[in-house]
Amino acid sequence: MARMMTGGCQCGSVRYSVEVSDDDAYLCHCRMCQRATGGVFAALKQVPRAAVAWTTREPDRRASSEIAVRGFCAVCGTPLTYEGHGSDQLDLTVGSFDDAGRLRPVGHFGVESRHEGWRDTRDLPDKRTDELPNIVSKWINLRGKLPD
Repeated sequence: MARMMTGGCQCGSVRYSVEVSDDDAYLCHCRMCQRATGGVFAALKQVPRAAVAWTTREPDRRASSEIAVRGFCAVCGTPLTYEGHGSDQLDLTVGSFDDAGRLRPVGHFGVESRHEGWRDTRDLPDKRTDELPNIVSKWINLRGKLPD
């Protein structure tokens, strides 16, 4: 069943709404996605291009290769899209969704560039932001609360 989801960049100057038909997303490990996001992979949700409405303004775009452009916010730097030339689909970064926790990875792409040491992190120790007093005090002094 289709439903609307919203998202945008960190500073809020680029916002979108998108109609999605499922919670499926994927992880892309290709070097282009690694470099574009600064991460070891990109978490992406593919949607029909026509299902996306830019509610504040469209993202800034830059050709990332001969076959695609990447959408991002030039104000805060948030990566937002991967857009293949001539495709009726585009990929939104999972982290840019307001309710990103609804989405789940169902596959991997570009595995020839996967960094195996980052594949399974379940056994690493966990630490919450509110367990770091120096970070908490900075946020409390600036905003009166921790960020969302």
